[in-house]
Amino acid sequence: MQNHTHNVLLYYKYVPIEDPETFAAEHLAACKELGLLGRILVSHEGINGTCSGTIEQTEAYMKMMEQDERFSDIAWKIDAADRHAFKKMHVRARNEIVHLGLEEDINPNELTGTYLEPKDFFEQMQDENTVLLDARNDYEFDLGHFRGAIRPDIENFRDLPEWVRDNKEELEGKKILTYCTGGIRCEKFSGWLKREGFEDVSQLHGGIVMYGKDEEVQGKLWDGQLYVFDERIAVPVNQTEHVIVGRDHFTGEPCERYVNCANPECNAKILSSEENEHKYMRSCSDECREHPRNRYAFEHQLTGEEVQARLDALKQTTEA
Repeated sequence: MQNHTHNVLLYYKYVPIEDPETFAAEHLAACKELGLLGRILVSHEGINGTCSGTIEQTEAYMKMMEQDERFSDIAWKIDAADRHAFKKMHVRARNEIVHLGLEEDINPNELTGTYLEPKDFFEQMQDENTVLLDARNDYEFDLGHFRGAIRPDIENFRDLPEWVRDNKEELEGKKILTYCTGGIRCEKFSGWLKREGFEDVSQLHGGIVMYGKDEEVQGKLWDGQLYVFDERIAVPVNQTEHVIVGRDHFTGEPCERYVNCANPECNAKILSSEENEHKYMRSCSDECREHPRNRYAFEHQLTGEEVQARLDALKQTTEA
């Protein structure tokens, strides 16, 4: 993006932080003073952040972080933008910066998979003895993924170990390549795979974000778009071709537009065209459309009679 005014930063660092609560409070104050917006998690195991600001603000933040020896070698992923990618600034202390749901956690500084740079990853994922395993959630995969990758049927990262155990025969004896958005989930997940007895485990260093920025690989063999956890929702990866893999939840037609189900008790992420969002009241099912606190009905000030009329019309269309 030429002549951009803002940057979006994505970063993490597994490094001991003695007092996460105090660090989080002080870090929040520093971020607000700089004018940044975003979400940062802090724990005893490290820091995991994504934030946005003007070019000057983000450069000042990176300089501030690099002056702390704990974070002096952070690998920054920087996206150009023309506005903020967040609405607020949050810095929160947590038990973990990435939760894999393990009784005995993994320290990536002690055990993790082999790092592969984009060129090596590109070459190895074409090896016939390689299994390409997506370490992200199902809705992230549905928007975009590497060609030929396995889609674990999981809604949360913490469910991945159980899925692996249930599908172990699919992975045994194979070269396992795993990948995620920026690399942080793979750091812990690849280490867990090795602890489980899988011997040949590698991970995409820097994640999908850096793969798409590599000038030599240019994002090849990636289809769709990359789901990101900010106001942008999706960003491109493949610089040579764009293959749409997302499918409209209602019609199955090609779609790369995510919305959240209007039922506040569901809130599922669904791919939907703008037309179908309105036709189906931004709700993933009849049950969600009929929910008494349906947000779409509230936002559009629909009366009970109007909602019922829409439901009846949809049922007639389905029956026809």
